[in-house]
Formats: sequence, structure tokens, C-alpha cells
Amino acid sequence: MIILFDLDGTLIDSTEAILESFKVAFERHGDAVPESILIKAQIGHPLDVMFSMLGVEEERVWDYVEAYKMHYRTISCQKTVLLPHAKEAVELASYHATLGVVTTKTATYSIELLEHLGLMHHFSVLIGREDVENPKPHPEPIQKALEALPNGAKKIWMVGDTCMDMLSAKAAHVTGVGVTCGYADEMNLINCTDYIHSNALEAVRFITNR
Repeated sequence: MIILFDLDGTLIDSTEAILESFKVAFERHGDAVPESILIKAQIGHPLDVMFSMLGVEEERVWDYVEAYKMHYRTISCQKTVLLPHAKEAVELASYHATLGVVTTKTATYSIELLEHLGLMHHFSVLIGREDVENPKPHPEPIQKALEALPNGAKKIWMVGDTCMDMLSAKAAHVTGVGVTCGYADEMNLINCTDYIHSNALEAVRFITNR
């Protein structure tokens, strides 16, 4: 069995670091900072898409992304925490399956975060934004993760907190399990997956009992 996890809103809460880094990026370019609720609504998309959705002109997007990353890399570890029950979820999953991470975060920062949080050793692969041409909801990130893992798993699952995770799983012919501990609520998830649980631990218990 293979279980893939999203990061933000599924295993970790880096909301404070994300909001602060967006604030720095907008202020560095002399722009008003969008309301936090508007930024949080875009979490899960790649950074360039987030800035575009928040009104940054296309030709300036990558300048904002760079400003964001320069600040984020200095604060991400100290301002990121594991979500409740995430550690137990990963530990339980590791007894039953080969594990991977599929995220739209930068892989380098994601690995550093998971090492800092003491979980990286449980994962056999981590696919981040720079590893793919097409991020979630495209199937490529999941497909790329599976290419790096042993063939022959009879069951493959993707645990995530947004419809982007679930749509990516469906497109990759993987079973998606949504969790409501992140950035999308049950009403959003109900439209894109048949399986919804309150957190990653409940999702893993469901998966391992199937």
C-alpha cells in the first residue's frame, strides 16, 4: 500500500509564516496587503497563482514570489507547527504503507520543515512545486511520486485538505481522502471526494481498516 500526503492543512500549519511572507512581499513592492481571509482562501495553489489571484500583474508575479521566498525561508521552521494528530497519523501510516508527500510548496523548504518537525524519515519521496511542470490539480505530481516508489502496490491513497488534492488523485487514478482540518470545509470537499474525515489520523485509520 502507498499513502501520499499533502502538507499545508493536512499535516502542518504554516499559516502564520505564509501570511507574514505575503505581507512582506506586498509591502516590499509598495502595495496594500490583502486581507488574511483572501490569502488563506488561495493556500494550496502555487505561489505564482496565488499572487495572480490576489491581483498582482502577470509581469510582476515572479518578483513577488521571490520576495516571499526570501522571507519565508528565514521563518518557516520557527513559525510552522504540526497539526493535531499529524505525527500519530504519519507514524501509524508508516506501519502499514510506503509514504510520500505531494505538495505545491517548494520541495527544499518542505524537506527542511519535515526534518525540523521530526517526520521526514518516514517518507520515501517528496514531490514539490519545482519537481513538476503541472501542479495539482493536474495528476503529474502524484504520478511523479509514484514513479519514485516501488511498483505493484494494490492500494494507493492521497490524503489532502483541498479539492485540488482530490482532483489530482482522481486524475491519477488514486483514491482521495479529504480532511477538514485545513483550508477547505466539508461542503467544499463533498463535491470532489467520497471520503472525508476530520484530520489525517482519522483518514489513516479509515485507510488502514479498508
